Amino acid sequence: MRKVLSITFTLVMLICVVNLTQAQTRVVKGVVTASPDGLPMPGVTILDKSNQTGTTTNVDGEYSITVGPNSILVFSFIGYSSQEVTVGNQSEININLEEDASELSEVVVTALGISKEKEKLGYSLTEVGSETMTKARETNVANSLAGRVAGLVVKGTNSGPGGTSKITLRGTPSINGTGSPLYVINGVPMDNTQRGSAGQWGGSDNGDGIGNLSPDDIETMTVLKGQAASALYGTRASNGVILITTKSGKKGGEWSASYNLNYMVENPVDFTDFQNQYGQGTGGQRPTTATDAQTTGRLAWGELMGGSVIGFDGNQYPYEPTSDTYLDFYRTGSNFTNTVSVSKGLGTDGSFRMSVSNLDSKSIVPNSGMDRLSLNLNVDQNITDKLNVTAMVNYIDQKSTNIPFLSDGPKNPNNFLFLAPNISQSIFAPGYNADTGAETVFSDDIYVTNPYFIVNQGINDLGRKRTISALSTKYSFTENIYAMVRIGNDVSNDDFYSIDPYGLAYSANLQGNLNSRGQSARSELNIDGIFGAKVDLTEGLVLDALIGGNIRKNKYERVSVGGSRFVLPYLYSPFNVEAFSRGYSYSQLEVHSGFYSLDFGIKEFLTLSTTGRYDVYSTLTSPVSDDNSIFSPSVSMAFLFDQFLNIPAMDFGKLRASYAVTSGDPGVAYSNQFYYSSANSFAGVPAGSSPTSLPNLFLKPFTTDEIEIGLDMNFFNNRLGLDMAYYTKTTHNEIMNASLSIASGFSSAVVATGSIQNKGLEVLLTGKPIQTADFTWTSSFNLTKVKNEVLSTDENNNPVNLGQNRATLGNAVTAYVVGEAGPQIRAYDYQYNADGSIVVDEAGLPVRGDLINMGTVLPTLYGGWNNEFNYKGVSFSFLIDYNYGNKVLSATEFYSTFRGLNQVTLEGRESGVTNSGVTASAEDYYKALAQNITSTSVVDGDFIKLRQMTLGYSLPASWFGNTPVIKGLDISFVARNLAILMRKAKNIDPEASFGSNINYTGIEGTSLPSTRSFGFNLNFKLN
Repeated sequence: MRKVLSITFTLVMLICVVNLTQAQTRVVKGVVTASPDGLPMPGVTILDKSNQTGTTTNVDGEYSITVGPNSILVFSFIGYSSQEVTVGNQSEININLEEDASELSEVVVTALGISKEKEKLGYSLTEVGSETMTKARETNVANSLAGRVAGLVVKGTNSGPGGTSKITLRGTPSINGTGSPLYVINGVPMDNTQRGSAGQWGGSDNGDGIGNLSPDDIETMTVLKGQAASALYGTRASNGVILITTKSGKKGGEWSASYNLNYMVENPVDFTDFQNQYGQGTGGQRPTTATDAQTTGRLAWGELMGGSVIGFDGNQYPYEPTSDTYLDFYRTGSNFTNTVSVSKGLGTDGSFRMSVSNLDSKSIVPNSGMDRLSLNLNVDQNITDKLNVTAMVNYIDQKSTNIPFLSDGPKNPNNFLFLAPNISQSIFAPGYNADTGAETVFSDDIYVTNPYFIVNQGINDLGRKRTISALSTKYSFTENIYAMVRIGNDVSNDDFYSIDPYGLAYSANLQGNLNSRGQSARSELNIDGIFGAKVDLTEGLVLDALIGGNIRKNKYERVSVGGSRFVLPYLYSPFNVEAFSRGYSYSQLEVHSGFYSLDFGIKEFLTLSTTGRYDVYSTLTSPVSDDNSIFSPSVSMAFLFDQFLNIPAMDFGKLRASYAVTSGDPGVAYSNQFYYSSANSFAGVPAGSSPTSLPNLFLKPFTTDEIEIGLDMNFFNNRLGLDMAYYTKTTHNEIMNASLSIASGFSSAVVATGSIQNKGLEVLLTGKPIQTADFTWTSSFNLTKVKNEVLSTDENNNPVNLGQNRATLGNAVTAYVVGEAGPQIRAYDYQYNADGSIVVDEAGLPVRGDLINMGTVLPTLYGGWNNEFNYKGVSFSFLIDYNYGNKVLSATEFYSTFRGLNQVTLEGRESGVTNSGVTASAEDYYKALAQNITSTSVVDGDFIKLRQMTLGYSLPASWFGNTPVIKGLDISFVARNLAILMRKAKNIDPEASFGSNINYTGIEGTSLPSTRSFGFNLNFKLN
């Protein structure tokens, strides 16, 4: 893979050098500044009209371009009037660009990839640029949005490289469990299916679709927050839309090449504050035999430490606080990225950009990591004056090795977390007997796998070859009338290989198992046809309209083999198992849609818009019902009131309002019809099986409606900006599973009775507090306040349980509860006496009280504060984000209390714990407390984090004036997740999570440690 990258880079270098040596005459340099303040302008395009070559200015407004004897340079920038200069014999040309009032409106990409003027939109959106994603990188690019967009909650999973990014937009998405926004690349929806996740019984986070993308190929990510913004996408748009625009070449531009190197190191962080006074043991005594030492390795109910103690292997070890911690099991992780890109304008009629990127990611878990090769090609060509064709192909080859298992227990590499404070984890290496291969069991529970064993012997590999492609043709009948056809295809081919290794303690006779080995294929095909026109209806009234249709087809197929008990050790083949198994699954669904959009512009101060979409769902097709289709409308208004107010300080003012409805289907087929399936044979006779979930023959699409009111204002020459939005969003007739008595013949049924409401306020403040010729400070602050309420669940409005952890299994859950914010943590409280004291039994142990609602797992107040400082080519930035109002169900809190590690267990160690005149030993009391009063395992999720910091320098272009290859270099030092400035949870990172979907949001338990990363980024601009 690295050889491919090296060869590609060498070819790019040769192309650039050859191009540089052709027809050179001399170099013209200069600086471009802006009127009226005279500040340097980065990103200004300079085009040589004589040969259609060009360049752009750097961060200091400097440029350098090779010219011929008859060159005419054109200087242009959005919002400013272009200038033409005849070069003649000049060697330095400095330009001051004037603002063009007719071009001040920013153009942004909206639904269906259509560009519109931002000032005329009647809904809220936020655009995030490429620098945010490429400097301080995350292996899943979606995590880079954390703290930057009002209304957006971003949570990664503690699962190592390739993990899922959990994103929720504007509160709890829906009862049916979906939550992720729809991702759209260059106008074409992409598949973001989550490929596997961990639950309370274990499992691994196998990643999502957005995590496959390379950040180096992304130009912008635009978050469409409101339903009016995303309504044109119909189904799947109820959770919002994130538009991804990939980088492309510039028409008229000369050869341009760049090489970007990014290197980040990751270190695990310990957030525990466990006691280190009392050591291993029970009943206040240290172990006296090797057997006792093994069974008490994760119990710290022994004596005050001092002296020595027998170990699990019969050897003597110090009975003192160990000098190493559970983190010493891990290594320093790393992410090493190399990216080469080359682009060129094909005259004034076309352009292309091609890039190759390689990510080599080593997890903090030994022998675990991920490699990703990305190839991207963007082509834009005018075939004729009227016909334009654009094409995009993104190929990803990704391989994840030994993906860590999460949650509590089996095959989890974090199982040393609860070792007694006198035990060094290193004594359990290498984790197995070299002669027999048997796992070295280090505790009283064989299901708590030795971490050394699983990282040295385990296999949990996942590969993916994925192609995302889009082809669009646009024919312009006139300047304002066009027709477009667009085809997008997203095809993924995965291979997977997972075993229980030979010697695993809990496998039968230590023989292990072949869990699965096989392949799966997933595809999404989208075909769009659009006809659009912009017409002046009367003087001052403009209609911008489009009408179109879409066909979407999704297909999934999976085949696998497995087996139990390997016959020959370490031969992990399906032909080497005592019992063989195989699996096959298939699904297909289709949606047919028609849509329209009408924008009425009235005298440049008022825009009235309406959209509509009609969807027909194959998943809801039924012989007894025709409720398989729905119409989803939206209306919006943008009123530019600054034109009617004489306020000198105000540059822009807009009032916006919208109402929209989006729709959705079950997302899976076969929910509304009764299907039989084949089963294992009985006495040699083929057998069949019927579903245990009762289908609903009368399902219809659920809907989400939203009312939004917003305000946009800019002041003081656009140096201060305010963007506010208030919304009310409600879901109706949500499709969900309801529990049934098994006596009915079914354990559950599909119903359409769910409803959730979110109300919220979003605020974005942007500004430039300081702006001089040499120094600029840019700052932005966003805040979101959300109030959520579950309006209804099943037909009887019963709580709908979602997830739990094994520590509090069955005694604490997350659930949707009518009248409460959801998902809600439900746990058992103390039982209280009339005077408010807690009730204890005759042994002095706390008695369980009622099951109570403890709070929502999603924050109710959150946001971020971003600051960027620039001084003569030196840049410094930092991002702080915050999160308030949510609760976390913590397995760490449970186990640390149950095992005598929590600081609270120090009270009463010598004298016992007394309540209502009854005394219990500390060990008995705190064990009963953790098991009976599960509310003690619920902690506050509030935090303030220093999320990101960068320090960079752009070397002046003049330094490279005589170099044949390099024309610029940006260097930056970067860091992510530097510090938690405030947290209320004492022993965990409040964001720690093992689950990658809404069911396990807010549940913590034995995931990988959180990490802190540092590194540098080098970006070479090449001639």
